[in-house]
Amino acid sequence: MKLVRFGAVGHEKPGIIDGHGHLRSLEKEVDDWGGASLSPATLARLKALNPETLPLVGGNPRLGCPVTGVGKFIAIGLNYSDHAAESNMTPPTEPIVFMKATSCLVGAHDEVILPRGSHKSDWEVELGVVIGSRLSYGSLEEAWEAIAGFSVVNDLSEREFQLERGPQWDKGKGCDTFGPVGPWLVTKDEVSDVHQLSMWLDVNGHRRQTGSTSKMIFNVPTLVSYVSQFMTLLPGDIITTGTPPGVGMGLKPPQYLAPGDVITLGIEGLGEQRQEVSAYRPT
Repeated sequence: MKLVRFGAVGHEKPGIIDGHGHLRSLEKEVDDWGGASLSPATLARLKALNPETLPLVGGNPRLGCPVTGVGKFIAIGLNYSDHAAESNMTPPTEPIVFMKATSCLVGAHDEVILPRGSHKSDWEVELGVVIGSRLSYGSLEEAWEAIAGFSVVNDLSEREFQLERGPQWDKGKGCDTFGPVGPWLVTKDEVSDVHQLSMWLDVNGHRRQTGSTSKMIFNVPTLVSYVSQFMTLLPGDIITTGTPPGVGMGLKPPQYLAPGDVITLGIEGLGEQRQEVSAYRPT
């Protein structure tokens, strides 16, 4: 299933994409996508429905982050061997774990606003993993069972904030709008091999990132199991799993985002995103 949340910011409703690519409402079947609605039992019940019988949603509504009530937005650094090489960094012997603020979460096509004082905002196409059931100290098998599905993530990063203003990465990772997720959550059963997905990202129509999840240093169940050794994972938590080469910081000379830029990105079978970049403005 391809699960979505559609509607204006703060008023999203649950939906599903049918086999013809049409948006259908699930308002009568589930309150929203998050928490208990991501459990294996609920997903199995909804999978048994015929999407063609559900109400068709007209127009072209905004798609929000496909999960609501995200408790933790966890990120993995340097998890692609080719990206570690372009960054002139030694591949890690254990996963590098940091947090992105949940306040940075936005929809796949929402505006990206550069933070005040930003000079080095960068892009990163990543595979996102959405947790569907509680997991603590999970084995590899338990970790896989705890996953509800996958989504595209743009792990936007302000490199000066991240790398030049102290040892913690979090400051450059959680800026408002720096976490586009979606357009949908693709349930695990629809992905034949999550470790063989092509991925790409363009800026202003120029290809910047081309990669494959086959280049992950630590695979998906390993990451989920590893993180669960340090914190309990809960339904709706998102783990974004690292990026392939081609980030702006790695270009020669480095290139960063500017107002007016357009970012497009996607992962095979998981959909595409598009964001327009704007300058900071007081709210």
